[in-house]
Amino acid sequence: MPAARESDDSGGVPPKLSLSQRLLLVLPRLKRDGDRAPLTSRLRDAMVKPVDPSAAKKAKEADRPMTVDELQDAVDFADDKERLVGLLLAPVAAAIGLIVISVLISDDPAATKKNGVINTLHVNPSIYHELELVLLALAALMLVMAWLRKRLFLGIVMALYGLAVFNLHYWGFGIPYILAGAWLLVRAYRLQRDLKEAKGEGAVRPGSQGRGGGGRPAGRSQPNKRYTPPKPARRSPPAKPNDEKRAG
Repeated sequence: MPAARESDDSGGVPPKLSLSQRLLLVLPRLKRDGDRAPLTSRLRDAMVKPVDPSAAKKAKEADRPMTVDELQDAVDFADDKERLVGLLLAPVAAAIGLIVISVLISDDPAATKKNGVINTLHVNPSIYHELELVLLALAALMLVMAWLRKRLFLGIVMALYGLAVFNLHYWGFGIPYILAGAWLLVRAYRLQRDLKEAKGEGAVRPGSQGRGGGGRPAGRSQPNKRYTPPKPARRSPPAKPNDEKRAG
């Protein structure tokens, strides 16, 4: 009975497992981790790096007006939605720039016609390559502004990129970026306006300030500024001396 002796002399050490047995032991662990978030959401969270809810969202949930500090923070930094729009549209902008320039180069007519006459519709390919560098630079700047949460600059860059593509007669690619840039610029303007109103720095109407710089209340009527000079008083002729009276 040599087999029984070998099992008794093992000293209670478990036998070595094969590769398939190890995989079977790992499978239940993977099953226990099934409550983790999907891969797409984990990638989005890793790329966007979400922060605490924005001040506007907190104020809306609490049903209260935003404070000056919250408005200042909202003006300085874009929220997660605006940042995600920039991070998603920036790589698409780079791809659109490469595709548009490649199509323009391929459709560019020859420098000369068949009869040897110079073709006026021909464009030097170096100009297209320069335009490609400009579009790629705008896409990279768009990505940086979105990463840094600069709403105003992100809107300006998006609008410039949309206008550049629009001028190349690719309206379908340019209009979405123009609209996205306009949306960001309008949001930036509204937040700036709300911040000025919260600080009491409302715009002063033209003509409401006097010479000393002090403003007048809007409801008080202003005096008429037309100046009417007074009429000169009649002067009586000077009295004649007594000698002149006698002589007269």
